Amino acid sequence: MNKNLMVTKRDGRTEPIDLEKIHRVITWAAEGLNNVSVSQVELKSHIQFFDGIKTADIHETIIKSAADLISTDTPDYQYLAARLAIYHLRKKAYGQFEPPALYNHVCRLVELGKYDRHLLEDYTEADFTQMDRFIDHQRDMNFCYAAVKQLEGKYLVQNRVTGEYYESPQFLYVLIAACLFAKYPKEQRLNYIQQFYDAVSQFKLSLPTPIMAGVRTPTRQFSSCVLIECDDSLDSINATSSAIVKYVSQRAGIGIGAGRIRALGSPIRNGEAFHTGCIPFYKHFQTAVKSCSQGGVRGGAATLFYPIWHLEVESLLVLKNNRGVEENRVRHLDYGVQFNKLMYQRLIKGEHITLFSPSDVPGLYDAFFANQETFEALYVQYEQDPAIRKKQVKAVELFSLFLQERASTGRVYLQNVDHCNTHSPFKADVAPIKQSNLCLEIALPTKPLNRFDDPNGEIALCTLAAFNLGALTDLDELEGLADLIVRALDSLLSYQHYPIPAAQNSSDNRRTLGVGVINYAYYLAKHGAKYSDGSANNLTHRTFEAIQYYLLKASNNLAQEQGACNKFNETTYAEGILPIDTYKKDLDEVCQEPLHYDWETLRTDIKQYGLRNSTLSALMPSETSSQISNATNGIEPPRGYISIKASKDGILKQVVPEFEQLKEKYELLWQIPSNQGYLQLVGIMQKFVDQTISANTNYDPSKFADGKVPMKLMIQDLLSAYKLGVKTLYYHNTRDGAEDTQNDLDDGCAGGACKI
Repeated sequence: MNKNLMVTKRDGRTEPIDLEKIHRVITWAAEGLNNVSVSQVELKSHIQFFDGIKTADIHETIIKSAADLISTDTPDYQYLAARLAIYHLRKKAYGQFEPPALYNHVCRLVELGKYDRHLLEDYTEADFTQMDRFIDHQRDMNFCYAAVKQLEGKYLVQNRVTGEYYESPQFLYVLIAACLFAKYPKEQRLNYIQQFYDAVSQFKLSLPTPIMAGVRTPTRQFSSCVLIECDDSLDSINATSSAIVKYVSQRAGIGIGAGRIRALGSPIRNGEAFHTGCIPFYKHFQTAVKSCSQGGVRGGAATLFYPIWHLEVESLLVLKNNRGVEENRVRHLDYGVQFNKLMYQRLIKGEHITLFSPSDVPGLYDAFFANQETFEALYVQYEQDPAIRKKQVKAVELFSLFLQERASTGRVYLQNVDHCNTHSPFKADVAPIKQSNLCLEIALPTKPLNRFDDPNGEIALCTLAAFNLGALTDLDELEGLADLIVRALDSLLSYQHYPIPAAQNSSDNRRTLGVGVINYAYYLAKHGAKYSDGSANNLTHRTFEAIQYYLLKASNNLAQEQGACNKFNETTYAEGILPIDTYKKDLDEVCQEPLHYDWETLRTDIKQYGLRNSTLSALMPSETSSQISNATNGIEPPRGYISIKASKDGILKQVVPEFEQLKEKYELLWQIPSNQGYLQLVGIMQKFVDQTISANTNYDPSKFADGKVPMKLMIQDLLSAYKLGVKTLYYHNTRDGAEDTQNDLDDGCAGGACKI
């Protein structure tokens, strides 16, 4: 290494390279880590230095050199690289390694317009000094490399044009807490801020992208998920499109309920013209979704929902297909196809499904969600009416087309609308669930917008967070954590702004939350349980019982303090009906674990005092936010011991938690022999979760003789999921990009062998 190389400083001056300083920084970063070599990082980085190199480029080179060494043999390089990245980040943000005093920092960033001015209005310098006392900047050293890069890429306040950073992670955490508890009584709030700060900075609670990126800034929209329902009119379609643009620009993932739109060829204006059908309007929605990039944090995305019995369904199912031409494809949306028991029964009995335009069959679309008996009676009545336009398709052919497209694109999803309404916190006759969202974990009531400021419309919002199961030492820890997260998220509903009245009405009246989990795969490994063999069933039942029990208890306590949500009377909770009363009883065949908590006292308290929040739980994918906690994402098994994710900064490698101690305990995705054990676990979770679950199906074609996943198997998995009470299915994952192709369904299912 040439010690005479010159370095260009930030102010433009040049000076000789200081190899000793570089050595000291890497040595500092390596302290306490296992099986890392300072000299190896130095060697790997030195060969990339050149005369005149900028000091910032030296830092980046060293960080990348350490990150390149991350492997299952040397997992601690992910912490070495992270510490080097934190060192570099603080230098960029503050001009030095030590962060400034919190009060001075807030004053500067409020002046720059980066932080919300209310921080200086609600808190005194003395308050910030007190917060400074419990901030532990040393916790920055607990991040893994992927976490730091995600923080830099998505969460930390920055100028995305110039690349300037303005804060480090502990300030992010404490100021989120300060914003959320600002309106609490002065004698309580600093205590809550400290508790919440400790919970999030020690990774016991995980916060989603909109909260991490937005709370403390002047932007005040933090709901992760927005559900917008469209009516069958041009006014409603245009209002829906405007609402999509507004919410995509503010970082929300979108669900679009578009099942009411009438089919191609339907008469309009008393037969003056033929309707153009769904596809042109789906294209219109696609344009709205892609018009904004969500402030540079993540790209706009949406899932559009329609029923399997829609007259255009055969054309709609192939909209993501790479074959075809632009005119008959809408590839940049995802799709949620809606099923119910009658559709599965037609499949099992080898019968037909009849397709209708919703506009031709009054009451059918609404009954599909609100009342299954009414739906079936109307459906059969309309089937027998020769005056109504219809088409019949063999159920097996329609299901096979759905599964073929789901397999080939991975992103045609499923919603069982009857489960979403019969096992729901909402009374289906007054507040039916008619759609889900982008990631299929939200199930909330909606009403169509007929204009942008429609006071009668209802746009559903859900504000998310998650418990880190891997950080729990005891399930009773969930009591305190549930209290914190329910208080924080409920405060957020009042703290944020609502650009559309229909969203504010819904949020004010229903106050819906969705608390999920991360690190479930690590949690199973730590307890010696597997996805595939039933060994995790009872553990999962105990865990998710505790989660829902403590969330309900927290919301009930908050209702006693601040009042129940305005539309508590539209929930089944108001009648004393709990999730443990309405789940699919077929689930008892796979899990006989008893209940462990005092549900009867809770039932009494809920009937007496109500709940502050109509919903409390939803299991989201948490792909990005789980990386911050160095956790496995959501409920999913890892694909490998190292996850490799692409980012704008290149490839990020992350090793599963406690790999060296637990490597024999982890069950990797493609080691799992079938979807059955996983679906059982999802069903067990769904017993308690009051919204729904981002659950995937996974197939390895190499396990089958001809390298093709049999259609019969995929249909069997759908039937199993339905039987277990699963509300939604998210991704269809195929190993190594191999395509699933259709095989003929044999009589094993069509002959009635599959009971649902």
